[in-house]
Amino acid sequence: MKFISWNVNGLRACVNKGFHDYFEAVDADIFCLQETKLQDGQQCLNQNGDYHEYWNHAEKKGYSGTAVFTRIKPLSVRYGIEEDYEPEGRTLTLEFPGFYLVNVYTPNAKRDLARLEYRMEWEDRFRAYLLELDAKKPVVVCGDLNVAHQEIDLKNPKSNRQNAGFTPEERGKMTELLAAGFTDSFRHLYPDLEGAYSWWSYMPKMRERNVGWRIDYFLVSNRLAPKIAAAGIDAAILGSDHCPVVLELEDAALAEQLPSCP
Repeated sequence: MKFISWNVNGLRACVNKGFHDYFEAVDADIFCLQETKLQDGQQCLNQNGDYHEYWNHAEKKGYSGTAVFTRIKPLSVRYGIEEDYEPEGRTLTLEFPGFYLVNVYTPNAKRDLARLEYRMEWEDRFRAYLLELDAKKPVVVCGDLNVAHQEIDLKNPKSNRQNAGFTPEERGKMTELLAAGFTDSFRHLYPDLEGAYSWWSYMPKMRERNVGWRIDYFLVSNRLAPKIAAAGIDAAILGSDHCPVVLELEDAALAEQLPSCP
């Protein structure tokens, strides 16, 4: 089963930069988006009925937002963590017979760390939510988690130690999440691979010089780790300051959930 996750940093802009070509070529079973920046009624995609679509829009215009396109019809869909509502549109949970999929756009701590305290509280709630799901069936978590976990996950760790996305607090919360029973699929396969990034600043030449951060992830419940067939980063795909990340799972039970979309 093939999963894709991509922070598109504004879907309408990304659509004009080759989004459809990639979407069709990659042929994913489940395709997740973050930072769609759309309001209800502004959806700009038509996938000819090949996918079921689920959108969680932020109340604030032009901000945040998540979406999932899936060939497999879910048993249920949840648009938040504690409640079936999230004002910033940051999470979508789809329940399937054999697993949960959680698509997330983690809050940014902001350049001056003004939102770091909120980020820490959100991280604790999100981890508790994932553990609640994991107690029922395995979980696949994907999205922009807004943290480079280890020094290997960004080009310049020394100069970024107190910057949003690489503070000790944020990295510590990622460590706690993994220790609670989750596997970073990319590092599971490539524990020592350097220069593998999923986000680059729009500052001149940053992407060309590969001065980036790996902040987009697929995490899986530990018991799914043996089923990881592939994990990748499509760094050559443009259209956003992020690039898509990929997960493939080998599991007959999951593959059986792929009926044609009505």
